[in-house]
Amino acid sequence: MARKSGSHSEITGPRIRTEAQRLFARHGFAAVSMRQIAAAVGLQAGALYLYTPDKETLLFDLLKGHMDDLLAAWARVPAAATPLGRLESFVRFHIRFNLERAEAVFLSYMELRNLGPANFAAIENLRRAYENELEAILRAGQAEGGFLLPDSKLATLAIIAMLTGVNTWFREGGRLALATVEEIYWDMVRKAVGA
Repeated sequence: MARKSGSHSEITGPRIRTEAQRLFARHGFAAVSMRQIAAAVGLQAGALYLYTPDKETLLFDLLKGHMDDLLAAWARVPAAATPLGRLESFVRFHIRFNLERAEAVFLSYMELRNLGPANFAAIENLRRAYENELEAILRAGQAEGGFLLPDSKLATLAIIAMLTGVNTWFREGGRLALATVEEIYWDMVRKAVGA
């Protein structure tokens, strides 16, 4: 009997992804077995293959899901009228969106190397699409003379790295409130682009 009595694919599939993400983030992709994921969900190991063909596909689905959600959520943010306003929206969006998904962000940076070439390229293309959103803002600011940047691509990568770094140290209830962190980071990014 592969499926646990009373299990439902619309419940079990998301539970598998949730537990796999938690285990991969905590122990690393290479250290986690399909048997461990199955045990965390309460399934026999063979039952996992009803939901995913292999562990790499499971990781790919997690990384792709995160990037798809990120791009879709950014697309729903109302566009500000100016590049400076759009840049501020991006800064605040990036911090808030990623803080709520710390494990997914960690996997996106630390476990990408475990994907085969085709899967790696697919995730890289999604990451590039997100980076292009920020770079378009920076280029628009340069074109109107509001941003002073020697290289928009380098600035894009530096800003995203800086904003993503909030995930490594921010804790709710810590010394600084999230709203304060957002203000400080927005001020640093604004100064970094010469605005």
